Amino acid sequence: MKEHLKYFTVLVIFFSITTNAQTKIGDAIPSITLKSNTNNEVAITSFKGKYMLIDFWASWCAPCRLGNKKLVKLHNEISSSKIEIIGISIDTDANKWLKAIEKDKIKFTQLIDPNGFDANTALVFGVDELPSKYLFNPEGVLIAKNPTEEEIIKLIKE
Repeated sequence: MKEHLKYFTVLVIFFSITTNAQTKIGDAIPSITLKSNTNNEVAITSFKGKYMLIDFWASWCAPCRLGNKKLVKLHNEISSSKIEIIGISIDTDANKWLKAIEKDKIKFTQLIDPNGFDANTALVFGVDELPSKYLFNPEGVLIAKNPTEEEIIKLIKE
């Protein structure tokens, strides 16, 4: 009986860690600091006060690269006083990431957590596919996962 109870306890703890690790609608933005493409340490919580769109991507991901073009357009259309777009790459090769930023003409904040899908940031957010987007309100609360550009504009205008 004790053997079964021990096994059950381990399962409950594992389940709690697994499910709590994923950012859900209504959760506060996780306190994470990553290196930027300009080699600075940047805390994603430092952008509170305006909407934050966090976009997980990688240089080798074709849908991500297509999405970058849309985000560059969105960044140019919406005032940066209203929204901060933050790209978080899970590239394991920083040089490929930097080349992709340059080629895609990305001017908004770019950060990297170079451990692929095992990156701590990807695990905290619950990223299981690329691209993955998370929209936070100015108070730093998650209000949408994988919103379209139209949904982002609508939410910001409300």
